[in-house]
Amino acid sequence: MMAAEAGAAVNTLLAYRRDLEGASEELGGRLAEADGAALTRLGAVWLPLARSTVARKASALRRFFGFLAEERLRDDDPSDALPRPGGAQTLPRILDHGEVDALFAVLEQRLADNPTPADLRLSALVELLYGSGLRATELVSLPRHLLRRDQPYAILRGKGGRERLVPISDRARAAVAAYAATLPADAAWLFPSGKAHLSRVRLFQLVRALAGAAGIAPERVSPHVLRHAFATHLLEGGADLRALQSMLGHADIATTQIYTHVDSRRLVELVNQRHPLVDAGRPRS
Repeated sequence: MMAAEAGAAVNTLLAYRRDLEGASEELGGRLAEADGAALTRLGAVWLPLARSTVARKASALRRFFGFLAEERLRDDDPSDALPRPGGAQTLPRILDHGEVDALFAVLEQRLADNPTPADLRLSALVELLYGSGLRATELVSLPRHLLRRDQPYAILRGKGGRERLVPISDRARAAVAAYAATLPADAAWLFPSGKAHLSRVRLFQLVRALAGAAGIAPERVSPHVLRHAFATHLLEGGADLRALQSMLGHADIATTQIYTHVDSRRLVELVNQRHPLVDAGRPRS
């Protein structure tokens, strides 16, 4: 159901499988027959875990019991007994402009001195992460000929099978073109590795190594942190929240609104400069 009807991504399906199998193991292999009391005990087992982990596990089980009820495989839905951890939403980790500049300074230095194919690949990867806000999975699985030098956008299929239009900057297109010239003509992927494409784990390692070379603590940087920086810096520059939602591929704008944690001074300046009722010459009553 999750694959065919909800269009869930492979990583989502794997996460659901792990959570359901773990819960079933805790309940002696009788998850489908569990009642409210059993789920309450399961919630107690989860108490030492982080709230975000508990929320994810509970969400997987709610979808599972909802499916069983909808398919009439059981007459009740005991998932109300599952915990609903509250708390404030965690703000995304981001890099400031100076730190992003430091990353690109390292790349520019490498590209200026007889760059290797690996240098060109890393440049293309980082330009697309920070310049277009791609998810790691979307990036590593790009088909070889999806991005073209004369086309300032790409149409991607992201989470849930949803298509979206992603802007590709002039810098990113130039970086991709320079790197793509090193690929075999019959390459199926833009970032091939062995018989498949570059893995998300390897992308993670490459980005952290670049951070270390730029003098930034590697644990602060990941592909997703660069996606967060893309979103936050666009919003700081005055980007429309709906446009940002579309570029990031968020199904719900509430997910995009987390990026409104920008500097309050910047928000005040934006209102004072852009609000249609602002008129410096109008007398105040």
